[in-house]
Amino acid sequence: MKIVFMGTPDFAVPCFKRLISDGHHVLAAFTQPDKPKGRGHLLLPPEVKVAALENNIPVYQPRSLKDSEAFELLKSLNPELIVVVAYGKLLPENILKLPKFGCINIHASLLPKYRGAAPIQRAVLNGERVTGITSMQMDTGLDTGDMLIKAQTEIGDNETSDELWNRLSELGAQVMSDTIEGIINGTIIPEKQDNSKATYAPMLSKDMSPIDWNKSAREIHNQIRGLNSWPIATFLFGNKLLKAYNSVMSELNSDGASAGEVVDGSNRLVVACGDGECIEITTLQAEGKKMMPACDFLRGCIIKNGTILK
Repeated sequence: MKIVFMGTPDFAVPCFKRLISDGHHVLAAFTQPDKPKGRGHLLLPPEVKVAALENNIPVYQPRSLKDSEAFELLKSLNPELIVVVAYGKLLPENILKLPKFGCINIHASLLPKYRGAAPIQRAVLNGERVTGITSMQMDTGLDTGDMLIKAQTEIGDNETSDELWNRLSELGAQVMSDTIEGIINGTIIPEKQDNSKATYAPMLSKDMSPIDWNKSAREIHNQIRGLNSWPIATFLFGNKLLKAYNSVMSELNSDGASAGEVVDGSNRLVVACGDGECIEITTLQAEGKKMMPACDFLRGCIIKNGTILK
């Protein structure tokens, strides 16, 4: 099948590569413009662009899809199908109607739950036990189109958003492949979404990072793993800002310790939370330092029992 692919981050790359390995004619890859990244603000290409160039596939990076230039370009490519995976732009109606088989999207949730920009992270933040991938026929709404195929997976107790992101990207490639095969064979039966059950997954922001130790241990654990790998949960030890990357629910109880009080700082970092339960931070990072296991950090930075973290 003649396909135009639209995607931007590393999440979309397995889908892009699967199109090639499945033998489809990928006419072009549309992706976001290069953006400055890192401390040096170097202009770096999106991961989909890198993958496309490695496979000698033309790359287009329009700043908008709403003008006639983007439409005329797509019209000249004459795709039978457009596949969209974490592209980052809404497609206008004239583009949605352009291909013979329309446009399909691979979305990282079990729709209609978690429509929007951050479905993976929001599922972890909310302590969901199950999530998955939904392929859908795109319409003009935000993730409101008819569902085509769903595949679900359990979320591990200590699994981070970053780890789940990687797993779902591979599952997404399989769902996409099965969806296109179903479209070709005419076996796909679209299913309307129940809008009354819809929830939304807005983008994350840095103001979500500070840990409130008055919250329950489970809420804080979900915050730590949900904000990994961005924007990362943070807390204060004295005047030092520390980033918490990983945690586990501790078997210790607080024994009346205050929220944010260290109950074990010997060779691990166990902290009392607002519900009387404790959480163990297993991986952290000090400003200007490398991420490291908490036990290694505590060898060089003593945190006494009874210390109050902020």
